[in-house]
Amino acid sequence: MPVKRMVEIRSINHVSLLVADTRRSLDFYHGVLGLPVDDSRPDLDFPGAWLQVGAGQIHLLELLESGQSRGPRQHGGRNQHLAMDVASLDEVVQALETAGIAYTRSRSGRKALFCRDPDGNALELVECV
Repeated sequence: MPVKRMVEIRSINHVSLLVADTRRSLDFYHGVLGLPVDDSRPDLDFPGAWLQVGAGQIHLLELLESGQSRGPRQHGGRNQHLAMDVASLDEVVQALETAGIAYTRSRSGRKALFCRDPDGNALELVECV
C-alpha cells in the first residue's frame, strides 16, 4: 500500500529517558560518556537535564517517586518518548485532528505537541524552521 505523505518529518529531535536520580545519570552520560550538558533546559517542576548528542539531545526526566509506576501519564512529555522535527506543526495538528488522534501542546513554551501511537508510545513533534 503506498504511503500518503502529509507531514514532513525531518529528523529525530530528542529521546527522553525516565531516571531515578538525575545526578547519578549525569555522572554517567556527562562524566563517563562525555556528552555536553545543555543549559537551555527551562525551569520545569521536576528535576532533569538535557544533554547534546550531535544535532539531537537526550532529556533525562526524574519523575519517579516511591511507589509510582512507569505507566503512561496523560501528557506524553512526562514519559519516555521519541521526538521528531517537523516542517509545520499546523500540518501535524490537521493530520491528527482529521484522524481523530488526541494530542496535547508542549508545556515548555516550544512550538511542539505530544500524541501517542496505537500502542500507547508517546511521540513529540517539534516545529523546526
